[in-house]
Amino acid sequence: MDIFRKCYDFSTVKDAKETGIYPYFIPLDENEGTEVIFNGQRVIMCGSNNYLGLTTHPKVREAAINAIKRYGTSCTGSRFLNGNMTLHETLEARLAEWVGKDAALVFSTRMQVNLGTISAMVGRGDYVVLDKEDHASIVDGAFLSSGKIVRYTHNDVDHLERVFKNLPEDRGKLLVVDGLFSMEGDIAPLPEIVPLCKQYGVRLMVDDAHAMGVLGGGRGTAAHFGMTDDVDLIMSTFSKSFASLGGFIAGEADVVDYIKHKARSLIFSASIPAANAAAALAALEVMKEEPERIARVNAIGERMRREYKTLGFDTGDSVTPVIPIIIGDDALTFMTWKRLFENGIFVNPVISPAVSPGRQLLRTSYMATHTDEQMDQVLTIFEKVGKELGLI
Repeated sequence: MDIFRKCYDFSTVKDAKETGIYPYFIPLDENEGTEVIFNGQRVIMCGSNNYLGLTTHPKVREAAINAIKRYGTSCTGSRFLNGNMTLHETLEARLAEWVGKDAALVFSTRMQVNLGTISAMVGRGDYVVLDKEDHASIVDGAFLSSGKIVRYTHNDVDHLERVFKNLPEDRGKLLVVDGLFSMEGDIAPLPEIVPLCKQYGVRLMVDDAHAMGVLGGGRGTAAHFGMTDDVDLIMSTFSKSFASLGGFIAGEADVVDYIKHKARSLIFSASIPAANAAAALAALEVMKEEPERIARVNAIGERMRREYKTLGFDTGDSVTPVIPIIIGDDALTFMTWKRLFENGIFVNPVISPAVSPGRQLLRTSYMATHTDEQMDQVLTIFEKVGKELGLI
């Protein structure tokens, strides 16, 4: 049996390309924030995670350029050995202060934060509890651990309590949950989750990849609910509101130090280049100096949710600038994506297993730098395509 046989027999992508509905790995010629260039044509970007529009901010660009001039293009090693820089530690101190924790630890990607943190914290005999809609990086981190994985129905606090009741009291327990769920734009109900964690002795880690820069004045989900002290670990990524690449975990100093010396994804990966650290640091400063960006992206989200619902689209339970257009069928999801793209709108088609069967959707997301005129155009095109395909 040739192990490559599965590759030769894999026809899904070939078939999709032949029919013109393959929506992934689109090669963009330019990315100017709210608009991108594809084959010489301008397309309004409504599928990015650049929530505050900082990838093109002059301060962020300048910080990255100056860092390359001073430090070069790479640290060429793990932070554990030769790749640790004062710049990394400065960023960690500022991030810890921003999210209201004792200490923070910078990794090279969000995926590595979750792989390293969860596998370091959850050992043999421990339990890790996950929401069924948690991000793949959380799930993979749980799989890498030596603990037992238990999952509960999405945002179902009653089911979560039943799960907690069945866990042994004499075992370590960690609940890991997205703060802002990336596909449907809803939020974890921390005011209901936190008391259960305290009652049953479960530590709580919140993945704020999409909430940082958006909720809680930019400080994330815990800050949004006024529960920063009640959340044990807060993580986020730099590849969204921070306009860079990398990620971090924040919490008690002793806990962060333990992760620092146990997380294999940190120890055995090269550290983020100085340019990425400097860009993230500059983005954090812009968040502090220009809070109107946070207000603007949320105002756009409120407007677009209202307008989509008025047109007759199903936006699920979104309460954030991540707004799903729920379609519920693979073929129709891809066809709608194609017609929108042909009309100049970039969105993300999402099917199972990224979402549950029957919840296939177009993921739309917005930036503080989108103009009202661009949003008017987006709504006009959505209405046109929605009527053409019988969605509204």
